[in-house]
Amino acid sequence: MAKGKSKKKKHVVRRLLLLVLLLLLIFVALCLVTPSQKEMALAGTAAGEIADLELPSPVEGEQIIRHTGYTLSYNEEAEQPSWVAYCLTRDEAFGNAAEREDNFREDRAVRTGSATLDDYRSSGYDRGHMAPAADFKWSAEAMSDTFYLSNMSPQDGGLNRGLWADLEAIVRQMAVDNEKVYVVTGPVLTDGPFRTIGENKVAVPNQYYKVVLDYTDPDIKAIGFVLPNEKCEEDIQYYVRTVDEVEELTGLDFYPALPDEVEEIVESTVDIQAWSFRQFSSSSRSDDYTPGTVTDSSGATARLQNAFNEVFYTIKEEVFSALGISDLARTFGLI
Repeated sequence: MAKGKSKKKKHVVRRLLLLVLLLLLIFVALCLVTPSQKEMALAGTAAGEIADLELPSPVEGEQIIRHTGYTLSYNEEAEQPSWVAYCLTRDEAFGNAAEREDNFREDRAVRTGSATLDDYRSSGYDRGHMAPAADFKWSAEAMSDTFYLSNMSPQDGGLNRGLWADLEAIVRQMAVDNEKVYVVTGPVLTDGPFRTIGENKVAVPNQYYKVVLDYTDPDIKAIGFVLPNEKCEEDIQYYVRTVDEVEELTGLDFYPALPDEVEEIVESTVDIQAWSFRQFSSSSRSDDYTPGTVTDSSGATARLQNAFNEVFYTIKEEVFSALGISDLARTFGLI
């Protein structure tokens, strides 16, 4: 009788050990597939709106001017903007309230006086939009405001009408794909001296940059581009940079309103596979899309996933802390 009880007891112990081992394996597997501390910083952080998220830090000595739909920082010495920033939404990308009128004109809001039409006339350079007119077809006033010369820079025609125009169409598609994006564009004004055009000596940049931030769940990400002021022969992916690299080149600070831990992650890395490089077409609107709606059915699933990640992350922290191996777990990216 005692022998039978002993065998039964051993059998129970063995089953308990197997259960514990199974639970341990499941725990380790979940540790490997759920986010680390840095990755958790990006999870669910875009639920609230951040005012003026698109705006870089102010540049000392430059005038910040707000026009309908976009904001610029005017560099008087170069007679053009250091940066032009705006948020572009999916609905705005499909806007059709205004047609292009090409009403280029001086910007009376610039206290020191903007570049003039005479500066560009017969210069051999295009009046290159930094905030592109096609991004502002949602409003006649906004469209008109993009033709202020404070929003222009002397661009080589091969660039302005070539890969630069393609990039602008790609960004419009990024807004469609990601619901909305935060865009900053401008000339690189740190690698002079520059040749100049016109009586006002408008600087002709050697390069241009564009940075784009997607701050919509579930994928928070950013990407940068730097293109030379000439006809570009390479595919657009060749000109991709991290936002940090664009900051180092330009001396500008992009997206300072982001939480620090988020800014550090999204600006230091870029995943080309996470972005579409298709060009926008007004005919690309899907049949099931109507203005003001989001057709991505994965949103609820993503929110549930984020909630689970948050709960399990807390469990991981407690377990590794109790075992006294928190630092080791962080080293291997488990927390």
